[in-house]
Amino acid sequence: MTNNGKLFIVPTPIGNLQDITYRAIETLKSVDLVLAEDTRKTSILFKKYSITNALKSYHINNEHKVVNQYVEDLIDGKTLALVSDAGTPSISDPGFLLIRESIKKNIEIICLPGATALIPALVMSGLPSERFVFEGFLPKQKGRASRLEELSSENRTVILYESPFRVKKTLEDLKEVFGPERAISLSREISKIYEETFRGTISDAIIHLANKNPKGEFVICIDKVN
Repeated sequence: MTNNGKLFIVPTPIGNLQDITYRAIETLKSVDLVLAEDTRKTSILFKKYSITNALKSYHINNEHKVVNQYVEDLIDGKTLALVSDAGTPSISDPGFLLIRESIKKNIEIICLPGATALIPALVMSGLPSERFVFEGFLPKQKGRASRLEELSSENRTVILYESPFRVKKTLEDLKEVFGPERAISLSREISKIYEETFRGTISDAIIHLANKNPKGEFVICIDKVN
């Protein structure tokens, strides 16, 4: 019988703060400590739902330094919850390292179901959704071209994440590799006031953003090869 604690992976809203489950709220209230990607952002969620639990930072810049400390806490019997700024931890967010090291120590991992941006974007795209490949963020430089070439021949819908600062460049790269007429959708600000989904060809998408200053992170869905 082990006296280890438990690590709860808790999805948080990607936009509208009401997009959180009762179970997630109760978990965040009951654990010994909550690890947050940005404690300032998580504090806003805590305030809305009267969560007074302790918060500590756990993000990409410190995870290698602090992961062993939190694994030791779990071994000592504490219960921890991990949250990211939005969505499900370890999906294009910190979390994988802590989960992997916890598993090595036979610590129980419980991942709650909840918000993620890629599924709503795929459903709203109107593109085939029975089979898809999620790539997250493309490499910025090294390996980018070869990865795009591989994805261009996928027979499944391709899903990418992209920042508003790089989305125009990514669309130009997609046009060059996938061709201008490949069907695509761009979703941004999912579940927020200015939520928008654009559907058309890659060329259409480039024109759509040409005279705009893109805001909010984008989910790009690209049709499979014909």
